[in-house]
Amino acid sequence: MSLVGAARKPLVSGLDPLPGKANYFIGKHPAKWRTNVPTYAKVHYRGIYPGIDLVYFGNQRQLEYDFVVAPGADPKRIVLGFKGADKLEIDAQGELVLHAAGGAIRQHKPVIYQKMDGVRTEIEGGYVLKGAKRVGFKLAAYDRSRPLVIDPVLAYSTYLGGSNDDRGRGIAVDTAGNAYVTGETLSINFPTTPRALQTSFAGGFYDAFVTKLNPTGSALVYSTYLGGSSSERGIGIAVDANGNAYVTGVGGSANFPTTPGAFQPVHSGAGDAFVTKLNPKGSALVYSTFLGGSDYDSGFGIAVDTAGNAYVTGPTSSGNFPTTAGAFQTTISSSQNAFVAKLNATGSALVYSTYLGGMDRDHGEGIAVDAAGNAYVTGVGNSANFPTTPGAFQTIAGGAGDAFVTKLNPRGSALVYSTFLGGSDYDSGFGIAVDTAGNAYVTGPTSSGNFPTTAGAFQTTISSSQNAFVAKLNATGSALVYSTYLGGMDRDHGEGIAVDAAGNAYVTGVGNSANFPTTPGAFQTIAGGAGDAFVTKLNPRGSALVYSTFLGGNWDDYALGIAVDASGSAYVTGATSSTNFPTTAGAFQTSVGAGICDPFARIPCEDGFVTKLDSTGSALVYSTYLGASGRELGYGIAVDKVGSAYVAGWTNSTDFPTTAGAFQPVSGGGTDAFVSKLDPTGSVLVYSSYLGGSGNDGSPSSIGIAVDAVGNAYVTGATGSSDFPTTPGAFQTGFGGGTCFFGLPCNDAFVAKIGDVALPLLSAAALSAQSTTTRSEESAATDSGPWTTYGAEVGTFSGGTIVASNVAASTAAFSFTGSAVSWIGVKCNVCGIATVSIDGGAPITVDTAGPGVPGSLTSESVFFASGLAPDVSHTMTITVTGTSSSGGAHVAVDAFDVTS
Repeated sequence: MSLVGAARKPLVSGLDPLPGKANYFIGKHPAKWRTNVPTYAKVHYRGIYPGIDLVYFGNQRQLEYDFVVAPGADPKRIVLGFKGADKLEIDAQGELVLHAAGGAIRQHKPVIYQKMDGVRTEIEGGYVLKGAKRVGFKLAAYDRSRPLVIDPVLAYSTYLGGSNDDRGRGIAVDTAGNAYVTGETLSINFPTTPRALQTSFAGGFYDAFVTKLNPTGSALVYSTYLGGSSSERGIGIAVDANGNAYVTGVGGSANFPTTPGAFQPVHSGAGDAFVTKLNPKGSALVYSTFLGGSDYDSGFGIAVDTAGNAYVTGPTSSGNFPTTAGAFQTTISSSQNAFVAKLNATGSALVYSTYLGGMDRDHGEGIAVDAAGNAYVTGVGNSANFPTTPGAFQTIAGGAGDAFVTKLNPRGSALVYSTFLGGSDYDSGFGIAVDTAGNAYVTGPTSSGNFPTTAGAFQTTISSSQNAFVAKLNATGSALVYSTYLGGMDRDHGEGIAVDAAGNAYVTGVGNSANFPTTPGAFQTIAGGAGDAFVTKLNPRGSALVYSTFLGGNWDDYALGIAVDASGSAYVTGATSSTNFPTTAGAFQTSVGAGICDPFARIPCEDGFVTKLDSTGSALVYSTYLGASGRELGYGIAVDKVGSAYVAGWTNSTDFPTTAGAFQPVSGGGTDAFVSKLDPTGSVLVYSSYLGGSGNDGSPSSIGIAVDAVGNAYVTGATGSSDFPTTPGAFQTGFGGGTCFFGLPCNDAFVAKIGDVALPLLSAAALSAQSTTTRSEESAATDSGPWTTYGAEVGTFSGGTIVASNVAASTAAFSFTGSAVSWIGVKCNVCGIATVSIDGGAPITVDTAGPGVPGSLTSESVFFASGLAPDVSHTMTITVTGTSSSGGAHVAVDAFDVTS
């Protein structure tokens, strides 16, 4: 390949210095030797064409290059010439195919984009033939006042974890390409971000985590533990249009973080499901609630509609699991049934809640929702009398356990359809998605040689004792559009599924077969270890693979959740024990953080991972670990409209990566759920928080997450914590309790909503009800510099006095012990800027200007709030720094509110 008409001697320089140095001892003349030669990650060719640079860099198994077009430069000047090719053509997928005597060589369709206000905007374009052996680029309209990047391969893959086991279980993606991952972690050093909800492991065996990666996978937007002092596991995650992450899973901690007013703020059993909604910064809970009765309950799958209602499914063994009047099935039929619950947008009440099952053990695994509010549920039906509907595809069970697909009406009062899906052996539905026409797409494992398949499907016969399956049901549930096996000669199974606007199905799971079907040109066509994750894209007819690839390294790797964005990029999360799991340069975490979990067998601990594959399946957009020194597992993932990824799972790491200001920066104990939001590049945690109490939360069951249009995250799972964090007014604020197997406490399900608020802004009444208020004139609060005291006659929340200063560098300090603190002050039309720091940490800027005047209770505001390590002495320092847009500089302090 050559650059036609390019500058003969462009300026060449290195970019991004690497720590290593090179030495060249060539020949026997020391004068020709070169030592201590610097090395670089990238090579920059400046001005290859007027205003156009070329940057080369290595990315895992391939060399990548970017053309960087300066504002005003003409990208049409770029022409690639190819010698030795007999013929050039551009195929239907936009790939450049070079035909030569030895076969065909492919270059993938380029990704073309601009960055605007830190957000990457894709520009439509591709290759164009310029002659027999020359190629250029065609572009749609773009902003010529900004730089443009033409990237033939753009991808990422990254570890996500600490020094112990970490697992990603769920993943979602927003429209900007941010990936949201959830799972569980045992690592006390799981990567979290400043100001995240919960930045420290809460204790117990696992904590859940929620992590948001930016679109390139190079940084955490946020990352947070989510858990209490027992164990939590994040299993499912979803994201709304505004970047709120919704996480579900299982929590065993009584002190799992719930919110005032939530449906069920108190733990009810050994393990409860939980549903947690995190705001787009991962710094606060919009809501968080348990969902369960006196026995074991867990949230496995979560979805969210445009109104912000969260839909949750999982298994329950509680005869007193909360149901609603008029729901389809209000009593349990066996020792375990599935449940389907719909929470309102505030997380304070159930819209509906129903059991779903028969006389044997049935459980829900995955859930999706359509635009009309119908819920689609899949799982395992072991009951011969599992509820089915007349005219459904398969009304009689085929074997010992079958998958099921059930569609509930928007009120949860009746089945639109319900069908088995299986053969004579064991089959299970793990993942489900729905398209705009109401077709349902399902995946899972099957051991049935007579599993129902369709003529012309990709693979109509089973290849081993267990293969994955992918099935598409029509909108009435009466017939299969297609159904296919997917697997090789060993045991393979599907875990998650997503669908794009064109009807292509994206499937992920575990491929143990060396001959698992892959496609030429895919990212990884050969298995890296004993078991690898796989990512497969099926065409809308189910007749052919668009692409199929392994994803793994030298140990065990498995994927549990998948999401797809508008451009067809697939986002995958799971767990890996591989030290050489494929990651990408610049990704958030490029090396495994976990240690050795079995010192005798030398078996490595697991880290979570987050991987973004390009639309061709040939390259990683980003891939990152997500974990710390313990074990983590991401269960659920969702993505919002800007590409942020919301992840929910569980962790037992006390050092799981959380962000400053996160709702719960410290592990509650045991295993905790976690909720993390990654920015669209996959390189930054927007927020990351634990979600749990003193018991086990999130572990060992699945956690689901969904996100609504305004960025609230909805999480569900199971918790064993009687102190799981709930909110006043929530549907069920008390733990169901009870004793399960071997005398162990039972779990409750939980549902939590984590919302679009940077900090937990609480009303004065709410603050007064749940915490202790210290007035500014009390001894624990001190000030330095000129402060003026205003009497109680001005009307304060605290009932005491207010101190105010407009002199820069004046400080007010407050010493306390507690798990959270808030600064209550007054907005006014002459108020200005302050900074707040906790324990000498990085200062956070606060603008106190507003339309109010001192003395008006309506002007009282919570200017800052943060979760902290409990039972430790802390100091909050407020510093007056300058004027605001109001032109004023006054900063007022009324009181400090502390949660014990």
